[in-house]
Amino acid sequence: MTAGQLPGSRSALAGPVPGGRLLGRTLVRPSTAAWIGLVVVTVFFAVAAPALVSAGGLAGVLDSASLLGIGALAVGLLLIAGHIDLSIGMVAASSSLLTGLLVAEAGWGIWPALAVSLAASLVVGLLNGWLVVRTGLPSFLVTLAAHLVLQGTSLALTRAIAGTTVLQNLDEAPGWSSARTVFQSTAEWGEGVFSISIVWWLGLTAWAAWLLWRTPFGNGVLAVGGARRAARELGVPVRRTTLTLFCCTAAAGWLIGTLVLVRLGTAEGGSTLMPSIDFLVAAVIGGCLLTGGYGSAVGAAVGALIYAVAQFGITLAGWDSLWFQAFLGVLLIVALLASGVVRSRLREVPRS
Repeated sequence: MTAGQLPGSRSALAGPVPGGRLLGRTLVRPSTAAWIGLVVVTVFFAVAAPALVSAGGLAGVLDSASLLGIGALAVGLLLIAGHIDLSIGMVAASSSLLTGLLVAEAGWGIWPALAVSLAASLVVGLLNGWLVVRTGLPSFLVTLAAHLVLQGTSLALTRAIAGTTVLQNLDEAPGWSSARTVFQSTAEWGEGVFSISIVWWLGLTAWAAWLLWRTPFGNGVLAVGGARRAARELGVPVRRTTLTLFCCTAAAGWLIGTLVLVRLGTAEGGSTLMPSIDFLVAAVIGGCLLTGGYGSAVGAAVGALIYAVAQFGITLAGWDSLWFQAFLGVLLIVALLASGVVRSRLREVPRS
């Protein structure tokens, strides 16, 4: 390894891959295998359900992928740094409940309520990160505990204050029209109605891709996941990087909760909107290694697209929805096998 080259960083991963085989060189690149999977899955469901390739089908896939993709993006970056967040789905639900309580019970406008719920979400992310870096406990256990605390607390407090866990008629709050413009604008093309959540998703993906591969912070994220001790010895701010990434997952959870809240005009506490495991699965399908040090923002976005194409395609084809779980399991197994190939190839990358 040359002087100043961080283990697990983009410069270290960009080294020549021995063997000379095209497949090996392809699989060792982030997101390439996910792109291949996306083409295969799309072609398969385009044949099984031709409506998938219509404007309406495209709008449905992108709308579903956008919410999933925002969470998968944040979870994917955290995976690259060697950590897992299982609380993001509950952060989405609890932040929307907090916003709903401030609007429905306290009479606040939507924007002050959103500001407070964002601040609360960031506090959750900061606490998760602090516990991980301070105690050394596995991040999946810390965030699982956070999920349970948030679930019990948010539901109990909402029921105690409002007498129910479903807060309705929030669209009468001051400032709602401007919030709808920011979080729920739509555009029509043919038979499809495309939501602004797609713009949020694509914009955040582009920003995260630039951040990961073109900035010192991104280089540090890859290094922390690749070899944390060596990265610390070389001056990477490991704790600060970890805290920042946990705050990013919390902010992503808040954004997902807000997009759904403004779309429906209702805060629902009976579910976590989208289970955290779905974000994790999408990120892994997109090529982010569970062992850390490898992955890409684009790959996480493609993983969300694969997930959405399979889910929407099965619905359009008229199949039993249970087949989606089986299909998702197969995709995950394939992604894990591909990850095993990637890990073996990365071990062969020259370090000097």
